[in-house]
Formats: sequence, C-alpha cells, structure tokens
Amino acid sequence: MKPMPPRLPLYVGGVVLALLVGVGIGRVIGPVTTYPPDAGQQSAAPNAGAPMVAADGHIHGVTGGGSGASGLAAGGLEISAAGYTLVPAADVAEPGKQAISFRILRKDGTPQTNFAVVHEKPLHFFVVRRDFGVYRHLHPTMAEDGTWTVETELPEAGPYRMYADFTAVDAAGTQTAITLGADLTVTGSFEPVALPPAATVSKPGGLTVTMSGTATVGVASPILFTVDGGTFEPYLGAFGHLVALRDGDMGFAHVHPEPQLAQGAVKFWFTAPSPGTYRFYLDFQVGGVVHTADYVVVVA
Repeated sequence: MKPMPPRLPLYVGGVVLALLVGVGIGRVIGPVTTYPPDAGQQSAAPNAGAPMVAADGHIHGVTGGGSGASGLAAGGLEISAAGYTLVPAADVAEPGKQAISFRILRKDGTPQTNFAVVHEKPLHFFVVRRDFGVYRHLHPTMAEDGTWTVETELPEAGPYRMYADFTAVDAAGTQTAITLGADLTVTGSFEPVALPPAATVSKPGGLTVTMSGTATVGVASPILFTVDGGTFEPYLGAFGHLVALRDGDMGFAHVHPEPQLAQGAVKFWFTAPSPGTYRFYLDFQVGGVVHTADYVVVVA
C-alpha cells in the first residue's frame, strides 16, 4: 500500500503555514502513566521535538520546525515523522460499519507498543471526511503485536483523512508526542458538501453551545464555549477537547482547555497562522452523554 499525500501542499507563496494553540514557552506535560501499564517509565519528559505547552491546557499535533511566524507546523500532514510511521491495514473501505486497523512502526520496521496515557487514553484516533461532512473521534485498542483496531461507521462515500494522535515512549523513557495522518477512500458516489457559513452557535443533542472569542493571526486568543441546557462535565480528563482542522490541506491540532471552567465556560487558547477557513469540533460531556459541537471559523 502506498501512502497517499495530502490534497494540498503546505506552501502558499513559499511560506509554510503553521497551526498552533497556546502562548509562548510554557511548562511541559506533567507525569503520565504508560500503556501497557507495566511498560517504560511513568514520568519521562517529552523530547525536544514535542509540542510546546501553554500555561493552561496543551496541544497535540503541533510540532517545532515550521517556517511560519510561530516556528510551529500543523500535524497530521505526514504519514511518517520523528522516526515513526502510521501503517493502515487498508486505505480503501466500503460504506457502513467496519473495523479500522493500523500499526505504528519505528524506523527499524518493528511495531511501537509503548505509549504514554494522555487524557486517559494511550492513543486518540480521528477519521474526518475531507469536506468535513463526517467526523469521528475514536479510541482503538492495541493487541500484543502492536496492531490497533477500532470499530466505527463511515456511512457515506468520499475521501477521508485518518489521524493517529499519540505519545510514544522509547526504551530510554523519552516521550515523543506526534500526530500522523493517512488517507482513506470510502468507495461509492461522492458529492462534496459545501461548508456552511461561519456561525457561533451549534445545537448537538438538543443543547445550545455558543462559541465566543475571535481567532487572530499570530496571536494567542481565548476561545470560550458555553452550554445552555446543562453543565460541562469532565470527559477524558478535561472539560472539553477541541479539534481544529485547516480547510484545504487538513492540517490538524488537538487542543485541550484550561483545567478549570471560567464562569461555566470551557476556555481554549488558539492562534491562527493566517487568514482562511477552519473547522472546529468540540467534544464534550453533559448529563453523562458525549456530544460534538461543530463550527466554521473564518479568520479575517
């Protein structure tokens, strides 16, 4: 199977776009456990290639080395990076319920089987259709041979992007936080769905979730979410999880909020790398039920 490149290159006018969240240089991720539970060290610090962490909350899928103003580059655009490769069992599927399997391989071709547990999971897996018509946030399980498997339903045909978001732990206990991406084609007739207009209100599951704040190019800006009809509850170790995807090349960031609610609101910090259109997905829990609110954000 040959890995499929992103639909669009990262270069616009010769400049690599960067997608980042947070402010400057902050603390590194605190102690975490490992998966499997008896593997490796429990609190090794991330290596120099890992993403920076803001003073409140943190990000995944954003690494150093970008040539934009931030010096950071969007994640999920490469199938191989930092010595690890995402190897899906298949890159073509039929619509409907199915099992998606993959492995994370090291440079020597052997499977990576030691992962840090971050926000209650050793690996977060996302499947998104390229027109944003389908979004899945999944948590696979790993077999002893390093094969990850998760069941899901992809009801409609089209081109999809898969993201494996994880922190690998090597034999020395060094942690590498990274997001790898690969393409998946679901067979059948496909007509892209146009993005809706930008809006600040989403209504998943009968709730009204309102977004406030303005994403600004090159500036870490607060983005807050409030919910009518309930109260945000902890979900996967936080009051919410925000996935930001860049329209066009599908650049990825998995953003975690400040640890406490701000007068009932979930607060994130987001820095837009350039003008353009972004798709936000907010995963959250109210009344013991997990919901996803989605938004189109146009950065002027």
